[in-house]
Amino acid sequence: MKGNIRKRSENGGWQITIWTGTRPDGKPQRYWETVRGSKADAQRRLRELLSSMDKGIPVPSGRLTVAEHLRNWLEGVKTSISQRTIDGYQSVVENHLIPGLGHFQLKDLQPRTIQAFYGEARGKLSARTVLTWHRILSQSMKYAVRQGYLGRNPCDLVDAPRAVKKAMRTLTPSEAEVLLKAAESNRFYPVIYMAINCGMRQAELLGLRWRDVDLDMLSVSVSQVLFKRRGVCTFKEPKTTGSRRRVAMTPKLAQFLREYRAEQESVCWHQGRPLSLDDLVFAYPNGKPLDPCTLTHTFSRIARGAGLDRVRFHDLRHTFASLMLMRGAKPKVISEALGHASVAFTMDTYSHIISGMQEDAMALLDGILPRGVVGAARERQTFNPASWVPA
Repeated sequence: MKGNIRKRSENGGWQITIWTGTRPDGKPQRYWETVRGSKADAQRRLRELLSSMDKGIPVPSGRLTVAEHLRNWLEGVKTSISQRTIDGYQSVVENHLIPGLGHFQLKDLQPRTIQAFYGEARGKLSARTVLTWHRILSQSMKYAVRQGYLGRNPCDLVDAPRAVKKAMRTLTPSEAEVLLKAAESNRFYPVIYMAINCGMRQAELLGLRWRDVDLDMLSVSVSQVLFKRRGVCTFKEPKTTGSRRRVAMTPKLAQFLREYRAEQESVCWHQGRPLSLDDLVFAYPNGKPLDPCTLTHTFSRIARGAGLDRVRFHDLRHTFASLMLMRGAKPKVISEALGHASVAFTMDTYSHIISGMQEDAMALLDGILPRGVVGAARERQTFNPASWVPA
């Protein structure tokens, strides 16, 4: 394969021509692409294309748009990520990225164009939202680089929005008591009580079966989760190996679950069926899984009624972690209980709590180390360096 570059006088760009083979009628087959910039830019692009073709990577159509590429990328990654993640990506791609950037040809997408797109979006949306767009767009551009469609990722040259970390909402022990008191008469009380006592995610709690609960060993195994997608509740395995874990429970929680299980067995007996190990721990009386959306909205209503505004169900997980940290639990233990990928992530997430524990740590250190001796300092002050003779 060979190619050349020639100046295009009408737009000031450079046209790349590559001979890619012979058509069925015997005429030469060519690939054309226009590069706007200097001749050096065009030469660099020509080398990239020829190198990709030598490796067997086909060049894209010269008219491949960003919209077409984004949809092709989504099709390509469906086998490697979860359907829930795909749904999130697709929503951003179809509702935001394609309307804003989809009409550009992929080879013509410039960093300044992306930067202007982000700037306009920031006038209406939060930095965290635009940062999510940037991460998805950057992943798709990395794919284009791997396929040889682009020589470099234009997102690498863009200043991505910096998300401001929101203050975490956690409950104090007294607030937790008020919340549980307000939820006592609600049918979702058992799952709320367990959430604040073990720190499991909502999806993990709703996917919990009785076979996953060992009341004698005081432990719970996370082996499946429940998600609601397009109105249908589905079960799946935990997303990561860290999420698939064993969580210890307190004796109080174990006692509560024993009593709760006895109630469940009574309900099943009246329905003419036994309570099996495959039955969900938290379910409607007919055995069907609890609706995540209903649980979320009901919890918010309970929290508001208890005078705890802006408290989410997920904040029970944060409350569990913060109470454990404040009681002296080691970050490694908490990280494993929460199913985090690393202790570093746990430390970063709860850094504000850990930093507030410095005073307690210093008090412990003060009780271990001896007091300083002032007399030794006075002797040093009277030391005469001229009289010192080395041994």
